[in-house]
Amino acid sequence: MRLRGTSGSVTRRRGIIALAISVLACMFVWTTPASAHGTIVSPATRAYQCWQTWGSQHTNPAMQQQDPMCWQAFQANADTMWNWMSALRDGLRGNFQGSTPDGQLCSNALSRNNALNTPGRWKTTNVGSSFSMRLYDQASHGADYFRVYISKNGFNPATQRLGWGNLDFITQTGRFAPAQNISFTVNTNGSYRGHHIVFTIWQASHLDQTYMWCSDVNFG
Repeated sequence: MRLRGTSGSVTRRRGIIALAISVLACMFVWTTPASAHGTIVSPATRAYQCWQTWGSQHTNPAMQQQDPMCWQAFQANADTMWNWMSALRDGLRGNFQGSTPDGQLCSNALSRNNALNTPGRWKTTNVGSSFSMRLYDQASHGADYFRVYISKNGFNPATQRLGWGNLDFITQTGRFAPAQNISFTVNTNGSYRGHHIVFTIWQASHLDQTYMWCSDVNFG
């Protein structure tokens, strides 16, 4: 009788544990999309490029020689790359310049992402005078608009931190309906050559959430 009683208790406990796990799993499924965001994947932002290239081999010592800017970023805070979707700030009310000090544009003034501000030879994406930009937004927030800037001629991303005075304003888009993939075209005057930074501001539609990123490009 003791053995049967013990077996019944174990079975009940196992059932309770299984139910708890099932509830937690459902909670995870429902909460994950709400916490997901996005980034510019083309031309790749600094954090996304590091994650895309080294995420599956982030402990590979070859990174230090082959991609030293990503290496220093992983050393400073690997979470910057793992959470490449989440470089957002709330409630800026359009006061982007007043809320973001010079030298902190690439990190969106988030201290945990400060390594993204470090000057150096970040890997670049080759672009022409007209190029396409693509946002991947897992949660499909949509956009009030995007603002796109390019670092001025004479600014050197390898030796200088980016400030507002180093930028040429290129364009501001209109609104975009919620979608996981949003693309738009950027047209420049054709005067840019070599390594430049494309600085993008995404004002998401669902809340007053602002994302700012740096994408390193090479104008041919």
